[in-house]
Amino acid sequence: METLLIILLLLMIAGAIYALEAKDLLSAVVSFGIVGFGLVICFLLLQAPDLAIVQVVVEVLVLVIMIAVIINTTREEIKEKIPRSTYIYYILGFIFVVGFIYLFAVSIQGLSEFGKHSTRMATEYIKNGAVKTGSMNLVSGVVLDFRGYDTLGEITILFTAVVGILTILRLKGRKHE
Repeated sequence: METLLIILLLLMIAGAIYALEAKDLLSAVVSFGIVGFGLVICFLLLQAPDLAIVQVVVEVLVLVIMIAVIINTTREEIKEKIPRSTYIYYILGFIFVVGFIYLFAVSIQGLSEFGKHSTRMATEYIKNGAVKTGSMNLVSGVVLDFRGYDTLGEITILFTAVVGILTILRLKGRKHE
C-alpha cells in the first residue's frame, strides 16, 4: 500500500506542477482535478471513506464550476480542424482516466464491508475516554482532548473561509457605492 501511495503522491505533485506551468487555463483546471481525485484514492487507501466522499463532492463541484466559468468567459469559436497530433492527447487522457478508475477499484477493496464497523479507536475512546479527559461528555472530551489539533485545524479553515468571504463581499459593496 505504501508503494501505491507514493506513486499517487508523485502523480499528484506532477499534476500540481503542470497546473502551475500550463499555458491553457482549461488544461490547468483539469490537471488540478488530478490532484483532488488522487487525494480521494489516497483517502480510500488509508481507509477514510468519509473523507473520500467529502473530497469527491467538493472536487466535482469545484471542477464543474471552474470549467463552466472558463467556457462561459471564453466564447471563441474554433473553426479550424483539430490536428492529428492532439488525438494522442485524447488517447493519453483516456488511459490516465482508466488508470485512475483502476486505482480507485483497487483502493476500495481494502475497505470493510458496508454495515460492518471497525471500532479500533472507538473502543479505546469509550473505555478510557472519561477517565483520560476528565469530561463527563465523552464527545466533547474526544473532540477537544484526543482530536484537539484536528479540531483546531478545522476551526482555522472555517474561520479563514468566513473572513475571506466577508472580505470579498465588503470589497464588492464598496465598489457599488
